Amino acid sequence: MASIFTKIISGEIPCHKIHEDDLFIAFLDIMPVTKGHVLVVPKKEVDNIFDNDDTTLAAMLPFSKKIAKAIEKSFECNRVGISVIGLEVPHTHIHLMPISNLSDMDFTKGKLKLEATEMSEIAEKIKANLAI
Repeated sequence: MASIFTKIISGEIPCHKIHEDDLFIAFLDIMPVTKGHVLVVPKKEVDNIFDNDDTTLAAMLPFSKKIAKAIEKSFECNRVGISVIGLEVPHTHIHLMPISNLSDMDFTKGKLKLEATEMSEIAEKIKANLAI
């Protein structure tokens, strides 16, 4: 059964896409911990990040770096935090989030509930700062 991310990649489910290439797609998390919370997902569905082939793993960070740099330009933050958890969706993904302190990456706190228009504005802001 295809993961929700595979359905997003195939266009069955809409997303607020930031960028994609042949191997990866980046889009806003629909239940963000912080404004500007982006997921980077390989297009090939593999559950555990370390079960991906070496080529995918090697390309994942440079792709994520481009997105992270755009997030840094889009939001006031000390840096962009990166996390790999992989428990909620059985499809490899990296969380990129603008952070100013450690508690900004607390996945146990309540998620933000943003309107679709605000999500679109956030996505456009990040895309405008993307240097591809």
